[in-house]
Order: sequence, then C-alpha cells, then structure tokens
Amino acid sequence: MARILVVDDAAFMRMRLKTVLGEQGWEVLEASNGVEAIQMYEQHKPDLVMMDITMPEMDGLTALRAIREKDPNAKVVMCSALGQESTVIEAIKSGAKDFIVKPFQPERVVDTVKKQLG
Repeated sequence: MARILVVDDAAFMRMRLKTVLGEQGWEVLEASNGVEAIQMYEQHKPDLVMMDITMPEMDGLTALRAIREKDPNAKVVMCSALGQESTVIEAIKSGAKDFIVKPFQPERVVDTVKKQLG
C-alpha cells in the first residue's frame, strides 16, 4: 500500500485529499506546513508528497527543495491555486514531478497519483 504525505495549511484541503486518496486504499499522512512536511518525510519516507505552495512558516517551494536535497528521488506533486503559473514553473525546475490546480477534481488527483506511483 502506498503512503502519501498531504501538506496543506488548510485543514479542509487535507481532509478532502485524505478522503479522495483513502477511497483508493492509500495510506495518508498529514502536515500543515513545510517544516512539518520535512520532518514527516524523514520519519515516514512516503511514496509521494502532495504539497501546497502557499503556507505559513515554510512555503511549499522551500520544503520541496529541502526534501529533494535529502532524497533526490522524492516524488512531489505541487498543489496550487489558479494564477500561480510562475511559481508552478519554479516548482518544476526545483524537481516537482507534477502539479494539480485547486480547487481540484478528485479524478485528476487520483490519475496524477497513479501516474506518479507507476
């Protein structure tokens, strides 16, 4: 069973993703900011990280770079609101594997995760 770390400062977004991913039988871990994301990644070595870009304490791009530094093979999918195209491009350059736009369609989330998990 794949383990997925969902990182978002909005509890309702984590809950929505947890529901969508849980229905597929995947184990879901949660973090509410970039600092927690790095700690959770080191502790649990998830198969995939779904990370929001805009968060307090440490944003998603900074956390993405830190995770990829520790594990160059880390699979991270960024979640962004519309209008953050330049940030998404920066995320891809920093090693993000894909991105989904919020508000997201459950099918898109599932397809993206399946693609990344192979």
